[in-house]
Amino acid sequence: MRLLLSLGLIFAIGCAKDDGVTRLQLWHQMQPEDRAVLARVVQAYDSRHDAIEVEVIYKETEELRSNFQSAALAGLGPDLLYGPSDQVGPLATMQFVRPLDQWFDADDYARLDERAVVKFKGSTYQLADRIGNHLALVYNKKLLPTPPQTTDELIRIGQDVTKDLNSDGVTDQWGLVWNFTEPFFFIPWLSGFGGWVLDENARPTLNTPSAANAFRFVRSLRDEYKMVPPDCDYNTADALFKEGRAAMLINGPWSWAGYGAAGIDYELARIPQVSSTGLWPAPMVSPLGYSINVHSDGKELEATVELLRYLLSDSVQQEFVVATGIIPSSLAVRAEPSYVSRPHVAQSLSQFEVGKAMPTVPELRAVWDAMRASYQSVLGGYLTPEEAAAKMQRDAELKIREMNE
Repeated sequence: MRLLLSLGLIFAIGCAKDDGVTRLQLWHQMQPEDRAVLARVVQAYDSRHDAIEVEVIYKETEELRSNFQSAALAGLGPDLLYGPSDQVGPLATMQFVRPLDQWFDADDYARLDERAVVKFKGSTYQLADRIGNHLALVYNKKLLPTPPQTTDELIRIGQDVTKDLNSDGVTDQWGLVWNFTEPFFFIPWLSGFGGWVLDENARPTLNTPSAANAFRFVRSLRDEYKMVPPDCDYNTADALFKEGRAAMLINGPWSWAGYGAAGIDYELARIPQVSSTGLWPAPMVSPLGYSINVHSDGKELEATVELLRYLLSDSVQQEFVVATGIIPSSLAVRAEPSYVSRPHVAQSLSQFEVGKAMPTVPELRAVWDAMRASYQSVLGGYLTPEEAAAKMQRDAELKIREMNE
């Protein structure tokens, strides 16, 4: 048997050659380090099942979401879909993914962290192999032996290590880098200043002094304290840290192994406590896991359920732990002494403890879309923090109304 790796076309569910082989597709958005593990474990599964052939297809997160919706609308798409928990609400609402409770029972769920069993309106639609997926502070121990504990310390230390090393008038080394143009990376500061995105009734909570103060703080790191590069997107931040040209970075577990591979002696810490509020920034905590296409049926559905059981198994989760340091959903794997003693695990769990669960409701999609333009307008100087907070609230409410029409 063989594992087919492709960026290929969308195939119809249940389409099979008349050769007795059940062909499955798995779409995912794993980062490179995780992709290598996924390829390896699926190859092992494939080789043990002569009558099953698994095709694994990588897609960027937004491409994954939009392509799956288009495919499912046409009765097509992959049998198994892997991604963040915030896609569960929209996909379940559109009836594009199956409830899983028919094949998995209380005993199956009991071996997993309860946050890995992702429900929507009382039914389980996703089972996660990992939890967390959270941002944390990453620091280069060569440039910064001890991380800051508060934002006051962050500013002082960040300015100290921001340097023009060759006196040519251009900054060569930065105090802090992160993808500050994207709303997901803004959430720790929003929560650290006392704000959040939605209330318990899925209504936006964006037009608040907390949001305005968080906007103001992020902008000050760049413009007033000049410890963050003027135009810092994900790729810029990642490259600067890997080159040893940044003392601190904010990024998630999908990236951490890559910094070690680049030769950086790094460590993790909590994102510093906001001095003015006394609150720890709470990055969004979200499971990453698997859902089954509603159009998967017959022998394809039966094979998909068994493949999912394998991918959630302790042995497979252990392989991801060893390779990339995830927080596994398996309680047994997490209880092993060898897990907690692994490098960076205790620090990752410390940040995880103060994180806040990512909402799984469809309204979150509208919030992300509404936040992006206003947030970037603040950074560009086109809106004041107060104007941006008010505008993203209005835009989120409008998008939710349109979504529900």
